[in-house]
Amino acid sequence: MPELPEVETTRRRLLPLLRGRRLLGVQHEDPTRYRHTGRAEGREVEALDRRGKFLLLALSGGLEMVVHLGMTGGFRLEKTPHTRVRFRLEGGELFFHDPRRFGRIWVVDRGDYREIPLLGRLGPEPLSEGFAFPPFWEGLRRSRKPLKALLLDQTLAAGVGNIYADEALFRAGLSPFRWGRSLKEEEAKRLFQSLRQVLAEAVALGGSTLSDRTYQQPDGLPGGFQERHAVYGRQGLPCPRCGHPLAKAVVGGRGTHFCPACQT
Repeated sequence: MPELPEVETTRRRLLPLLRGRRLLGVQHEDPTRYRHTGRAEGREVEALDRRGKFLLLALSGGLEMVVHLGMTGGFRLEKTPHTRVRFRLEGGELFFHDPRRFGRIWVVDRGDYREIPLLGRLGPEPLSEGFAFPPFWEGLRRSRKPLKALLLDQTLAAGVGNIYADEALFRAGLSPFRWGRSLKEEEAKRLFQSLRQVLAEAVALGGSTLSDRTYQQPDGLPGGFQERHAVYGRQGLPCPRCGHPLAKAVVGGRGTHFCPACQT
């Protein structure tokens, strides 16, 4: 599933294409998955923001289009065999591509997320000024989950998913199996800093494009952060820190990549 770096990269690429332009039409054949999109027709895109893994298009007239890419969704500048939604814009078109059909789009009154409850429960943005260590540390101390599951539940930091949780835990030298409340303050600071570093680097490199090439930038270019993956998808290969074979296990129902020797 596209995580914060992939969604933020998409936002940055789309912003100059959408801001200030009018949506002339939104065409699709699935009103249950793409809800109330007719309300967007004729509206101008005033801004394009991101919250966690959601894209937020502020539309004129007090409306908002909320987009969740799901597992395989993404925007393309050209029509593909897996185009699910066609956006007609002043002076061009944009296409929502989604092979597995898990993506969702809603048009709502701005800020009204009753149909999207997860959006209203997200924690702070980890690359924002509002992401501070004291509440992060307090959240760890209160938790009753393994670190990997805690990073994925979106309350400590919005937008973190499988790839970047694994990479941040590796950089911090922490086992994904450890309970959050077991960390000492110095360990919690390492995790806080590693999470910010990993996400910032991934955004700078356009996110991660894996071997299935599901995620691509709107112009079809891949991301570049996969070249820096230290543990994700590398089970059986030597740890770049200590040389011990990397392992894969399941934590909180998700495949988890780590070094058994140096993530203590």
